[in-house]
Amino acid sequence: MDASSCLGSSLVDRLLQRGYTVHAALQNHCENQSPNNMLNNGNKKLKIFNSDPFDYQSIIEALKGCSGLFYTFEPPQDQSTYDEFMAEVEVRVAHNVLEACARTETIDKVVFTSSATAVIWKGTIGIDDPNNKSSLSDFDERDWTDITFCRKFKLWHAVSKTLAEKTAWALAMDREVNMVSINSGLLLSPDLSITNPYLKGAAEMYEDGVFVTVDLNFLLDAHICVFEDVSSYGRYLCFNHLINCSEDAVKLAQLLAPGSPQPPTGDQDMRMIQQRISNKKLNKLMVDFETGPRVE
Repeated sequence: MDASSCLGSSLVDRLLQRGYTVHAALQNHCENQSPNNMLNNGNKKLKIFNSDPFDYQSIIEALKGCSGLFYTFEPPQDQSTYDEFMAEVEVRVAHNVLEACARTETIDKVVFTSSATAVIWKGTIGIDDPNNKSSLSDFDERDWTDITFCRKFKLWHAVSKTLAEKTAWALAMDREVNMVSINSGLLLSPDLSITNPYLKGAAEMYEDGVFVTVDLNFLLDAHICVFEDVSSYGRYLCFNHLINCSEDAVKLAQLLAPGSPQPPTGDQDMRMIQQRISNKKLNKLMVDFETGPRVE
């Protein structure tokens, strides 16, 4: 869930390649979208479900017989803009999904896709006081975004991801569900655009050395690695690139808005921003991870 997203559909493909039997739960964001048109590859190990994240029973149906769940949230088509109300939507969906997992006896592990925005935003970030850099500390998966701070600066993506992940963790611990989370950087997917809500506050993330991105293939490997590795636990910050110089920033800007003019070469800032975010925990886990089909 949600197999109709870029990450979700790619995960389905990768899991099938590794020999898994997959239940693909589609939310049908687009009108007239046929599940069979999205994932119709003729693979007998693929079963497709229409799953409404607000309909608890439809989640239960999709989970029947499954040993694990990869959960990722995409906003409903009629609520595609992140605002102060999106957190209520994400929290409700996260609660439904974790409760359904708790009631599905075959579920061994849940991989919950969250965001780096649930880690990096707090009062020490430059958006609050651009002149106060001395109080900045390094971030890892032990850090949590400050909800009050994010509401103040209308960072609604961070609010939603943080509250939804905290809801999932609370329920997982209460109901003894084995869960790990992937706190992903900005996904460099084919449908990435300047309107992506992750990008709110991008300039401040850049200046503070926490503007991280992740390639789709690396993100897929990370999800499967934490699922398959019995030693995985807790949260994992997931990224494989830091935007910390003007050249990187310009390349990303061109990707987001291909028609935008490039700044003159001589005008580029030559600084290298110090990295203040760590993904060592994930990198250590993935050292021995092998891509490709599983050996049965």
